[in-house]
Amino acid sequence: MTHSRITILGAGFAGLSAVRELRKRDRGCEITLVAPRAELHYLPGIIWIPSGLRTREDLVIPLDNFFRRTGVRFHPAEVVGLEQGGRLVKTSAGELSNDALVIATGGRFLKKLPGIEHAITPCEGIAAAERIRDRLREMTGGNIAFGFAGNPNEPSAMRGGPMFEFLFGIDEQLRREGRRDAFRLTFFSPAEQPGNRLGPKAVIHLLGEMKRRDILTHLGHKLKSFDASRVLTEGGEIPAEMIVFMPGMTGNAWFDATTLPRSPGGLLQADANCRVPGFERVYVCGDSGSFPGPDWMPKQAHMADLQAAAAAANLLGDLRGVASNETFKVELMCIVDSIDKGTLVWRTPERNVLLPSSRLFHWAKRGFEKQYLRKYR
Repeated sequence: MTHSRITILGAGFAGLSAVRELRKRDRGCEITLVAPRAELHYLPGIIWIPSGLRTREDLVIPLDNFFRRTGVRFHPAEVVGLEQGGRLVKTSAGELSNDALVIATGGRFLKKLPGIEHAITPCEGIAAAERIRDRLREMTGGNIAFGFAGNPNEPSAMRGGPMFEFLFGIDEQLRREGRRDAFRLTFFSPAEQPGNRLGPKAVIHLLGEMKRRDILTHLGHKLKSFDASRVLTEGGEIPAEMIVFMPGMTGNAWFDATTLPRSPGGLLQADANCRVPGFERVYVCGDSGSFPGPDWMPKQAHMADLQAAAAAANLLGDLRGVASNETFKVELMCIVDSIDKGTLVWRTPERNVLLPSSRLFHWAKRGFEKQYLRKYR
């Protein structure tokens, strides 16, 4: 067991949690992690970039110390494919052999709508949030449209929560700056009940908050296209000098160069134990995978962490020849933040809790960030 070679693809939440979980259970295995950079980009914090509460430097965590502490060999490269049933990883900097493989390379956003280059997709990374910040500084007034859509073939491949945070955070920011009256904010979605994956109570709360803040809504109409000054839908058009839009998600482009099984939405098929069916000792966790479970199962860091723990336990069991069928809890846990206050939403298959806006939850979100990043600093 001490010489088993484990390769992890990705340095996001799922990949790094897999490292921690493996090391918790086994100090001897060889772990190689493949990613373009030895950095964690803490994307939950980008909602605070437009207001200046966070900067790029706050959210980019160098991982050299973490890799040294955990005895991980870092392989700086892009993944380009797999061979030999997953035992050989092809990268832009050579090939790597393994005895077990964890795929945690995240997802990518569907960019199929005509004119989507006119929209900023915030969860693509820190640079996108900086573009929103810089554009807001340039604007003296006008129309801003915020929206999200899903992957019609993959109900869970959606990231709507951060969109509400950008919407409410920018509304609050403009009020603080004394500029809110010069702007018209509109929220749009092809869904009639946006946020329904957070639960019915959350939909009522979020739409009520939009009404309270004088944010217009354009809901239930299929999106057609974007251009430099508007969003076009089957229900009309929304004027917008800035469009902040989160499309649905699909799998990485490199998946196409493999024979890995795919879901209808393009993600990697996974079972309840995070195993990839038909592939020996190949596991997936986080946004890359399509997992059995309720259609509201979130694509978020907390879920990636839970899946990484199950994948690590089953991987080590499989290497040792011991029956292991760890599953992960399906749990949505988020604080929808608005710069100074936050609303707590918690959902499991048994219950759905919403605790209304409070300064306490804003500070809890900031405290969680500090505690989480301490593991990697």
